[in-house]
Amino acid sequence: MPTQIKFNDVTKKYGDTTVIDQLSLHIEEGELFTLLGPSGCGKTTLLRMIAGFHSVDGGTISFNEQVINDIPVNKRDIGMVFQSYAIFPHMTVKDNVKYGLNARKLPKEEKERRLEEILETVQISQYRDRLPARLSGGQQQRVALARAIVIHPKVLLMDEPLSNLDAKLRVDMRRAINEIQKEIGITTVYVTHDQEEALAISDRIAVMNKGEIQQVGSPTDIYLRPANQFVATFIGHSNLFSGKVSQKDGKNLITLSDGYRFEISTLQRDIVDGMDVTVAVRPEEFIISETDKGIEGVVLLRNFLGKYIHYEVQLPNGSKVELSQDTNTSKHFFEVNQSIKLDVMVDKINVFTSDGEQSLIEGVKRYE
Repeated sequence: MPTQIKFNDVTKKYGDTTVIDQLSLHIEEGELFTLLGPSGCGKTTLLRMIAGFHSVDGGTISFNEQVINDIPVNKRDIGMVFQSYAIFPHMTVKDNVKYGLNARKLPKEEKERRLEEILETVQISQYRDRLPARLSGGQQQRVALARAIVIHPKVLLMDEPLSNLDAKLRVDMRRAINEIQKEIGITTVYVTHDQEEALAISDRIAVMNKGEIQQVGSPTDIYLRPANQFVATFIGHSNLFSGKVSQKDGKNLITLSDGYRFEISTLQRDIVDGMDVTVAVRPEEFIISETDKGIEGVVLLRNFLGKYIHYEVQLPNGSKVELSQDTNTSKHFFEVNQSIKLDVMVDKINVFTSDGEQSLIEGVKRYE
């Protein structure tokens, strides 16, 4: 039976410093749930509290309604994959994978069956008799993953498991992890600071900052409708503008600091006339204007990236914005020092309070 994980008002302190303060969170059965955030945000602390490596100073953590706060590490039935792999260099692949099984009172036939199944699942059967020194980084990570899963744990914990791999191997391994996790159906908590990695593999993501959860949602929701300015700028890139709301004939309009104005229909109903706001526009949410209307700018940099051309554009006030142009759909391309005008995809952009703390888009809320 897949495991449901609940944090109820969980607190963690180091001396007089509170790093996690009354955090509550619900992780569904069988999902791949990612804790994402910058270094020091508390994501690894949460993971290590699930594992039992850190004590819980307040509140409770439970598996399927059973509180695990006081259950010893070796009794929690958890599999863990570390950043450093932590596989034994003097043991072959099969002996590394069987290590956890040997501590369990299982018939020999059952151990062999599980071994063969997991070696096949993670696609390392052909390396079963090799020592780790003769494996690539990706193959070693598959060994660590197999060893964690073969014991059939209630929960799989993964702490920055791909950070030591090169770019191509990271892509290959995150695909493998996603496929294996779905096949096994085990509840998995995954920690990373890599936004692209989190978007690629997760069922849901919790974005953290300074010990607090800023937003929980699917990768699509997190990217397209961030709950605040921190999420908008941490997940991908967002260009930020100061703006002011005006209301006319029951419609909301936003004017940016350079005078560019547009009508917007996605704002919450309690928006008031004259309200100061922060507008976030992702690089792909700009449109090259073919009229006199638009944000004026001059191209400073141009990078051709195949499917996209990435531009850096300087505005009259000296600030700079980034935009991406799809080479398959764009009619015109631009050169350095060329003047352009930019419109925005009004239904795509995000609008926040002037301090950036809360989204003003209808239906988007910060995590509570």
